[in-house]
Amino acid sequence: MCNRLELLEIEALKLSAGERAAFARVLLSSLDEDNEIDEAWADEMESRIAQVETGDAVCIPVEAAISELRASMQ
Repeated sequence: MCNRLELLEIEALKLSAGERAAFARVLLSSLDEDNEIDEAWADEMESRIAQVETGDAVCIPVEAAISELRASMQ
């Protein structure tokens, strides 16, 4: 028989990526006393995940991103 942690893991893995990110944020926040920065990053991650899932994000290959960065630095 599974223990509570194993059951929780099984249920958590049934969540969508965005829901798992939100759940992870809650769990991580419970460990940190000063979590304003962590919460801001978690919100940003959730936003970016949602953009990718809805197709609103503009994704480019890493090679193109690096080329653009190098060109902008010259």
